Amino acid sequence: MASPYLEIKGLTKRIGHRVLFEDISFTVNEREHIGLIAKNGTGKSTLLSIIAGKEGDDGGTMIFRNDLKVGYLEQTPTIDAHEIAGKDEDFQLRYKQYLTLMKITEEEANRPAEQLSGGQVKRIALSRVLAGEPDLLILDEPTNHLDLEMIEWLENTLSRSTMAILMVTHDRYFLDRICSSIIEMDNSRIYPYKGNYSYYLEKRQERIDNMNAEIARANNLYRTELEWMRSTPCARSSKARYRIESFYELEKRAKQRIEERNVRLEMGGTYIGNKIFVAEHVCKAFGDRVILKDFNYNFARYEKLGIVGNNGTGKSTFVKMLLSLEPHDSGTIDIGETVRFGYYSQQGMTFKDDQKVIDVVRDIAEYVDMGNGEKLSAGQFLQHFLFSPEEQYSYIYKLSGGEKRRLYLCTVLMKAPNFLILDEPTNDLDIVTLQILEDYLKNFRGCLIIVSHDRYFMDRVVDHTLVFHGDGNIQDFPGSYSQYREWKEQNEKEQGARNRGQEKDEKKPDGRNQNRARRLTFKERQEFNQLEQDIAALEEEKKHIEAALCGGTTSVDEITQMSKRLPILSDELEEKEMRWLELSEFV
Repeated sequence: MASPYLEIKGLTKRIGHRVLFEDISFTVNEREHIGLIAKNGTGKSTLLSIIAGKEGDDGGTMIFRNDLKVGYLEQTPTIDAHEIAGKDEDFQLRYKQYLTLMKITEEEANRPAEQLSGGQVKRIALSRVLAGEPDLLILDEPTNHLDLEMIEWLENTLSRSTMAILMVTHDRYFLDRICSSIIEMDNSRIYPYKGNYSYYLEKRQERIDNMNAEIARANNLYRTELEWMRSTPCARSSKARYRIESFYELEKRAKQRIEERNVRLEMGGTYIGNKIFVAEHVCKAFGDRVILKDFNYNFARYEKLGIVGNNGTGKSTFVKMLLSLEPHDSGTIDIGETVRFGYYSQQGMTFKDDQKVIDVVRDIAEYVDMGNGEKLSAGQFLQHFLFSPEEQYSYIYKLSGGEKRRLYLCTVLMKAPNFLILDEPTNDLDIVTLQILEDYLKNFRGCLIIVSHDRYFMDRVVDHTLVFHGDGNIQDFPGSYSQYREWKEQNEKEQGARNRGQEKDEKKPDGRNQNRARRLTFKERQEFNQLEQDIAALEEEKKHIEAALCGGTTSVDEITQMSKRLPILSDELEEKEMRWLELSEFV
C-alpha cells in the first residue's frame, strides 16, 4: 500500500483569543480528491494556507511524503510574468498549452495584473499551477470569476486527474462531481466522510440526529444524577468519588449543543405593481463589441430570471443599464413606478477596515422594518445574519471574505427592495448560507434577476434563463440552466446525426453500384415503410416539445417532464434514422 501524501496530526490555529481549529488530524492519500466544507470564518482558507506553507500554525505536525510537489491556488491569486519566464522549457510548453485551453492569449498573460479582469487572473493562475504538474493540488475557491464554459472544462479535467486534490469551493455541482471524500470543519473539530457531496449531506444529517439523541439521553441521566448531587450533606459525604467525577463528565455531554447557525432571511418586501420594466429595441455596444442588438423584453411580476454566458458577453452591463448605471445607445427601458431595486454586485462592498460591523448597519438605519409591523434594532438585525453581539463590535479588517459578503448582503436586504438584482452572489459565501439564501429567494415576493456561474444555485431559484452567447445574441430559455444544457446537448447530438446522414448520402451512388444486385426482402420493405412513419411521428413530437420549451407558457412540472422525454426521444429518432439509412442503400 502506497504511503499517504500528507499526514496532519493535532494541528491548531488561533487568531488572538479566537480558536479556528484545535487538535485536528486527517490524511490525504494518493489520488484522493477531498472537499473541505465549513462555515465562513472557521478557518478553511487559513488551513489551506498553512498546508501550502504560506502561514504558520500554533501546534501540531504535518508530514509530507518525500519529494512531494505541492501546487496551491489562492482564493485571490497573484500573478508575476517574470516568475513564469524563469521556469524551464518543459514547464513553459505546458503553461502555454493551458493558457490556450483557457482562452488566454500570450499578450494577455504578459500584462500587469491590474490591467486584467478577475476571470483572466484566475485562468492565468490556474494555468500556472496545473503546468507545474503537482502531486498534491490545493485549490481555494477555484471557480470564482470563471464563466460556465471554463468551470465545466475544469470540472472535467480535475475529475479525470490522478493528482491528489484538497479544495474549498461553494460550487456544489463541482464538489459533487470531483470529490470522493469530504472533510467538514465544525466547532473547531473535523468530521471525515468517504463519499461525494451528496453522500456527505446524507451522512451529516445522520451524525447530527445521532448526536442529538445522545445529548437527549445524557440529559435524562443528568437530571437523575443532579438530584443525587443535591441530596442532603449527610448523603453527600458518603458518595463514591468515581460517581462525582462521572457526574461532571455527564454534565459536559448534556450541555452540548448542535449549533446550526443559519441565516434567517425573513424580510417583508414592499408592494410591486404589474409594470416592472419594458425594454424595446435596446442596443448597446463598446466599439465593435456588441452587447445588445434590438433587444426586446417585458419583465413579468414576480419573475425570477437567471442570466448566464461567458465572461465578456455583457451580462453585468445589461443589469447596469436596468439600474441606469450604464447608458444604452438606443431604444427605451421603461421602469415601473413601484419598483425598488436592491443591487448586490462584486464591486459593491465599500466598507472601511477601521469601521465596526454594527456601524456599517447603523449608517443606513438604526432600526430595520421587517414587515408586519415588526422592527429590529441594528444589533438585533445583525444577529439574524449570524453576527453575535461580540462580532458586531469587531472591526471590518478582522472579517473573512465570506463574512464581509454576508454583511454586504445584509445591507442590501435591510432596505426592503421588491426587485433584487444579484450579480455573482455566491462567491465567498459558505454552503450553509447559500442554502438559506436559496430558500429565501424561492419565497421572495418580488422580482429577481441573478447573474451567476453557480449552476446548483441557479437550478434551485430561477424560473427561466437568458443565455448571452455574445455579439448581441441572447436566447430566452424557459427553464433552468441544467435543463438548457440538456436541451443544447441533444440539439448538438441530433445535428451530428444529420451531418453523418448527409455524408452517407454523398457516398450513396458508389454504394448503390456496389450493391445493385442486393434488394430489400419483403420483411425489410415492411420495416422500411414503418420506419418512415415512425420517424415522421417522432420528429413531430420533438418539434412540439421544442416549441413548448421555448414558448414561455409551459409550467415548471411540464418543462421537467418534457426535458426528461427529449433525450429519450432524440435517441429513438437517431436509432431509427440510422436504420432507415442502412435499408435505404438497397431501395
